Amino acid sequence: MPDDLLQCDVLIIGSGIAGATTALELADAGIPVTLVTRGEKPQNSNTYMAQGGIIYVGKDDSATLLAEDLRRAGAGHCSPAAVSILADEGPGAVRDILMKRAPVAFDRGPDGELSLALEGGHSLPRITHAADATGRSIEVALIQALESHPNVVLLTGHTAVDLLTPDHHGRNRLAVYERRSCVGAYLLEQASGQVKRALAKFTVLATGGLGQIYLRTTNPRGARGDGLAMAYRAGARVINAEFVQFHPTAFYHQGQVHFLVSEAVRGAGARLVHRDGLPFMQDHAPEWKDLAPRDVVARSIHREILSRGVTNVFLDLRTYIERDEILSHFPTIRERSLAFGVDISSDLVPVVPAAHYFCGGIWVDEWGRSTVDKLYGVGEVSCTGVHGANRLASASLLEGLVWGRRAARHIISRLKHGGDEQLGGPGSRRLSLDDDPGPAHVDFHDDADMPSWSYAEEGAADPALISQDMSALQQIMWNYVGLVRTTRRLARAVRQLRALESEIERFYRSQALTDDLIGLRNAVRAAIIVANAAWANRHSVGCHYRE
Repeated sequence: MPDDLLQCDVLIIGSGIAGATTALELADAGIPVTLVTRGEKPQNSNTYMAQGGIIYVGKDDSATLLAEDLRRAGAGHCSPAAVSILADEGPGAVRDILMKRAPVAFDRGPDGELSLALEGGHSLPRITHAADATGRSIEVALIQALESHPNVVLLTGHTAVDLLTPDHHGRNRLAVYERRSCVGAYLLEQASGQVKRALAKFTVLATGGLGQIYLRTTNPRGARGDGLAMAYRAGARVINAEFVQFHPTAFYHQGQVHFLVSEAVRGAGARLVHRDGLPFMQDHAPEWKDLAPRDVVARSIHREILSRGVTNVFLDLRTYIERDEILSHFPTIRERSLAFGVDISSDLVPVVPAAHYFCGGIWVDEWGRSTVDKLYGVGEVSCTGVHGANRLASASLLEGLVWGRRAARHIISRLKHGGDEQLGGPGSRRLSLDDDPGPAHVDFHDDADMPSWSYAEEGAADPALISQDMSALQQIMWNYVGLVRTTRRLARAVRQLRALESEIERFYRSQALTDDLIGLRNAVRAAIIVANAAWANRHSVGCHYRE
C-alpha cells in the first residue's frame, strides 16, 4: 500500500460528542473506525467547552413538553419529525451511553437523585449537569472509551483538506454520470506536511460549528466551518445557514471575549443588570425575563449597549444566588473569571453577546444522511431541523448524541444488511434499496482512480497574511452579518466576502498547505454561505433578525 494511502471502513472527521458517539457505537458493533481530529488531543472540541448541561427528563416531564419547548425556541421553524425523534429518544440515549456505556459523573443531590437545572426556554428543570463543565466530563468519558477500544484508530493532528468525490477528484471522467458520492478525504498530517488519501466506505462529518468566522465567539479556535465548506464543495445541500445563534453572556474584558458564562447561571437566579445593579430584561421580555430564548436576550443586551453607549452589561450572581451555591455550582467559571480580576461571588460579571451556535448546516435526514451518497453529518455541522431558527438551551449535546447513534445504526445496517432492514425508534421507516442503493458488501473505491496530492512549489504561507485575511472576514461578519442585519449591510458583506475569497483561493493554490491556510479557505466559504442565506431570507425569524 502506498505510504500516502489509508483505508478506513468508516472515516469520522471530528471528535466531539457526535463524532465520538458515532465511533463508539460502530466500534461496539465490530466495525473498524478511524477517528480524525485536527487537535493535538482528541478531547479538543466544542463539546469539551460546553458548560451548562444536557437535556434529560424532569419531574412531571414528557416528550410532548420537551417537543413544545423545542418548537417554541425554534420559532416554529423546526422539523416536526426531527423534534419527535429528539424528544422521544433523547433520555434513553443519555441513559444508555452517558450513564452506562461511558459513565459521566452527573451532579446529584443529598438524596442521590440527579440534580436537574432550569435553563432559558425550558418549561421546567430537566438539564442534567456536571457542575459547570458538563461537556468536558462527557468528552473525557467518551474519549477514554474510544482510546481503549480495539476497533478504533485515533488520528490527532490531522486536518481534513477536502472530501474525495469520484466525479470531481477521480481520473475516470465518466464518473460525472454517476450518483454523487463521497469515498473519503484528503488529510494533512500537520507534523510532516504530508497529505494522505483516506479512502473510506463511509465518511461522517462531525466537525462542529463556525463561530470563528465572527470577531467575538465562544467557540474554540478550530470552529471555522471546515466541515460545512468541504461538504458544500462536494455538492451537499446546505440549509438554514442564516440562523447563527449568539449566546447572550460571554465574559468580556478589555475589548475581548474570553469564554462563555453558562446559561445555567441565569437558570440558578442570576440577573442581567447595568453597572448600577438595576435589571433590565423585564422591559424586553416580561414573561420570561432573564430566561427568555437566547435570541431575545442577546438582542435585548445589544439594544441596551447601543442605547446607553456602553461596552457591556453585567451578570449579577452575588445578589440573587447564595455564595455557597455559586462556589459549588460554578467553580470553572469562577476560576476563569478570577484570572481577569473578577470574583463572581462578590463582583458584577461583565458580559456581551458572542457568536455561539450554528443552527443551520448540511441537510441530513433522520439517520444523518446527506444528499451525497455515503456521506453523513452529525452534530453542529449538520442540520437535522431540530433547532429550527433558534436552538433551545442544552439541546445541542443531546442532538449530537442522538444523531451520532442513529448515523452509526444506519451505517451498520448498510454494511451488514445492505440497508434493507427495519430500524426501530420514533420517526423510523422501512429502508428500501431505493433509499439505500449500496449492497451489503461495500468495497473501497479504487485508489488508482484517486490521485495523490499535488504539492505547491512555494513554501508555507506567511502567517501574517493568513491572520490579516482572517481578521478582515471576522470584522465583515461581525459588523454586517451579526445580531442585527440590514439590507445594505448584507449587500456589502456579500461583495466584500466574494472579493476576499477570490484572493484567498489564489493564495491557497500557490502555497504549501498548513492547518491555518486550510482553515482560512474554509472560513471564508462558510462566511459566504451564511451571508448569502441571510441576504436571501428577508423575514426576521428566530436568531435571524433583519431591520
